[in-house]
Formats: sequence, C-alpha cells, structure tokens
Amino acid sequence: MSVTLGHNQYGKAETRVVRVYRDSDPHEIVDYNVSVALSGDFEEIHRTGDNSNCLTTDATKNTVNAFAKEYSEAARQPESFGIALAKHFVDDTAPVTRARIKLEMYPWNRLSHDGTPHPHAFARDGGYVRTATVTYDGTNLWVVSGVQDYVVLKTTDSEFWGYLQDKYTTLKPTHDRVMATSVTGQWWHTDSEADWAKSYDSAVATMSSVFAGHHSLALQQTMFAMGEAMIAEQPEIGEVRFSLPNKHHFVIDLSPYGLENPNEVFHADDRPYGFIEGTIHNDLHKDAAPAPNQAFDPGQGW
Repeated sequence: MSVTLGHNQYGKAETRVVRVYRDSDPHEIVDYNVSVALSGDFEEIHRTGDNSNCLTTDATKNTVNAFAKEYSEAARQPESFGIALAKHFVDDTAPVTRARIKLEMYPWNRLSHDGTPHPHAFARDGGYVRTATVTYDGTNLWVVSGVQDYVVLKTTDSEFWGYLQDKYTTLKPTHDRVMATSVTGQWWHTDSEADWAKSYDSAVATMSSVFAGHHSLALQQTMFAMGEAMIAEQPEIGEVRFSLPNKHHFVIDLSPYGLENPNEVFHADDRPYGFIEGTIHNDLHKDAAPAPNQAFDPGQGW
C-alpha cells in the first residue's frame, strides 16, 4: 500500500490586530481579523515530523502584528495589507510556495461630540464586514474583495410564482412579498493595483442600488442583476460570486383575532431557509480566470 500527501496548508487563523493612526488629526483606525494559510515544501513535516522547513504559526501571527506597523500605509486597506503579507511569506521564506491571506475588516464610525465629529472616539458599526482574500504563488497574484453579513430587505417589489409543481409543493405563488437576504459577496480583480477603497465603495453602492431598484421575480434574478451591474460599473472585475440565504418573512394569519393582515405583520423565520449561490463572469476576462478555488477562499462565500 502507498499513500501520497495531497493539498495541504497551515498557518495562524484569526489574528486580531487593530491599527491606530495617530499621525493625523483626527485619528484613524482599522480593525482586522487576519488568517494566514501557507503551502509549500512541507512533505517531511507530515511524513517524518522533520520541522526544519516549518515557519511556526506563532511567527505568522507575529508577522501580521509587525506588518501593521512596518507597512502602515498598506495596512489602511485590507487588499494592500494582504498583498504585503502574501508576498513576504512567499518571497522571503524559501519553503513557502503559496500564501493565502484572508482578512475581515470591521468598520468603526466616528462619534459626535457637541454636534461635531470627535477626533478620537468611535462606535463599532455592526452592519456588515468588509473582506479580502489575497493569494500569491511567487508569480501569480489574485486579489478578491468582498462583503459579508450585509443584511438587506425590501418590503415590496418582489414576486415569486410560475415555479415547478410536484405533489410535495405547498408554497403558494405571490406577486407581493418581503424579500430579505444576508449578502456574502466576493469579486475578483484583474487589476492588482486598483484603488481598493474606491472600488469597494463602488461595488457595495452598486449592489445596494440594484437590490433596491430591481423588480424581482426571484432572488436568483436579483443576484445576477447585482453582479452584472457591478461588472458594468467596474470592467476590471473578472468575476463576482454571491452566497445569499433567503431570510423568509411569512405573513401571520391574524384572522383568529378578527384582524386582517394585508402584508403588514410577518414572522421572520431563521430556519430552514432557501440558499442561493451563483457566479457571474465577465466575458472580457474569461481566459484569465483563476482555477476553481485558486483565488477565492472556499470557506468564505462559496
């Protein structure tokens, strides 16, 4: 019998690092959760326990913390911070041939004091999380921006009817329903030197506008429209992936209490839920598209 070591990676997951920029007035703050995954010449670690090629996971954590100071400008944006880390691990550590850096960036809003923004006081914005996944193999660099836990809802302008019927189908067609989801979206950049803040703001604004303005016949249709619009707005985006749980809102029967309910009172049901996933490709960049799961983090959004 013989066995072969397949794909493997290791690193330190979820290093929490907060960087405060005190060299300006007002102060700025970035808040990250960083996970590092390294691949390379690690056969003997697995087969014999020879750790001579092993960069410790503790060292990867220390690198993240140190780079928040050493590469302070890069650390202002998750994509550029991830690029700096990925290139260091691959280019400066001989056994490492690929690094994948996953970053979650938690937003903070400036507090007001006496009617004006305070220079150094903040409140955590729990609305959604900005993400980035950077993968580098010494030659190729893939940068994927994203958003997760972006909960959106529209109270009308959504329908669902005309679907396949079988003996187990009990859902009634509707021409007016609440549609809600928690968006996890990821988009791959063909340009690894984009204006990350501008690109991210544009992407979120576009998907928000489409969700609000699109007359929806299915969540899948709205998902496609969001991705299509993001690519039209930013043609350098090569691919958009969405993962959308359908956050169901069911009309409550109030007739036992002698009350009518014209789509005004709902039960928000958290499970089970429909789960919609899809990829929208930019045909301009289809030949340059990365292999499945090469650029995208399989544990995030897919």
